[in-house]
Amino acid sequence: MQAQLIEQLGTELYQALVDAKTVRPLTERHPDISIEDAYQIQKQLMKLRLAAGERVIGKKIGVTSKAVMNMLGVYQPDFGYLTDGMVYNEGQAIPMSRLIQPKAEGEIAFVLKKTLKGPGISSADVLAATEGVMACFEIVDSRIHDWKIKIQDTVADNASCGVFVLGDRLVDPRDVDLNTCGMVLEKNGDIVATGAGAAALGAPANAVAWLANTLGRLGIALEAGEVVMSGSLAIMVPVAAGDNLRVTIGGIGSCSVRFV
Repeated sequence: MQAQLIEQLGTELYQALVDAKTVRPLTERHPDISIEDAYQIQKQLMKLRLAAGERVIGKKIGVTSKAVMNMLGVYQPDFGYLTDGMVYNEGQAIPMSRLIQPKAEGEIAFVLKKTLKGPGISSADVLAATEGVMACFEIVDSRIHDWKIKIQDTVADNASCGVFVLGDRLVDPRDVDLNTCGMVLEKNGDIVATGAGAAALGAPANAVAWLANTLGRLGIALEAGEVVMSGSLAIMVPVAAGDNLRVTIGGIGSCSVRFV
């Protein structure tokens, strides 16, 4: 794909983000788009976000659970960037005006104390580099119309990242079994999804290792101090104004969010 078209599509997605509007699927308009092209488009999108004053504070892994793969029809993980413009505090209200077609995912977030750079990173390396883990929400939000995405669409759109919310408790990963810990996601008091740590590529630390190794091949590191969101542990839950959500993960804690 020509550099001019990559720049054009990245700029289009950035404008869709600013205007809170959707665009037609990129893969519908450009059927020959590759995943490599899509990451270049993502790079242009993020370049514009950073130029507007945002700062990268972490990374996210997307499409890690079978439940989400089946919902989206996308069968391989991807990654995107987290910025300080995306983060909300525990219990803070998120205005629907900045979102388009949001869905909530309950996840385990890793806070790193050491830099990880692949290749060759193992799950043991991930745990050794982790200061702590916490329950979190990722509010995914596609700029692609009606969530009609293929892997190239979501990659280009910064892995469909909207905003995220971190819980208020940081737990040493050695004090909890990250693979078997159970997750319960409640919406307006009703349980709407359950899962376990193993839903994220068999183990959340495996997902972070995959990300470190994938980024390492591109010359990018997971930096000390960054937040890494390790992927959804269950289905994505649609949200609307007035909804209150809470995710609880055994041994780790909880996180709540409301939409206005």
